[in-house]
Amino acid sequence: MGDRSVPHARPNKAEVFARLREAHAREVTEDYVEMIADLIEEEGEARSVALAERFGVTAATVNNTIKRLERDGFVTSRPYRSVFLTDEGRELAAKCRKRHEIVYNFLVALGVDPTTAEFDAEGIEHHVSEETLRMFAGFVRDRI
Repeated sequence: MGDRSVPHARPNKAEVFARLREAHAREVTEDYVEMIADLIEEEGEARSVALAERFGVTAATVNNTIKRLERDGFVTSRPYRSVFLTDEGRELAAKCRKRHEIVYNFLVALGVDPTTAEFDAEGIEHHVSEETLRMFAGFVRDRI
């Protein structure tokens, strides 16, 4: 039986850290559009105060993030009004939900407790490559 690990070429560390920084930068955007979509689905609207409560941050933090999301084309908003996703924002939210679902299902298929899998999937979903996601989805499909 022996060692089943496969040797692999190690990428340049600078490339690895550049990808990680890029993923961290996307993480806040993805979390916000996903949460806005959730709030709209659950409550019929997404208000800044609800975002602040759900994320455990200040209203100022939410307002700054919403301004950035507006600038980047993911949301529209007006002072003291709800926040709305643009078509691009809805598309990103749907993509994030799908990634989260794939990672969550993969972890549960491995035997991870569902509560732990939910927590872990929230972090992993932002850092996993499309190739790895395909493998996760295939792994789960093969076990059904």
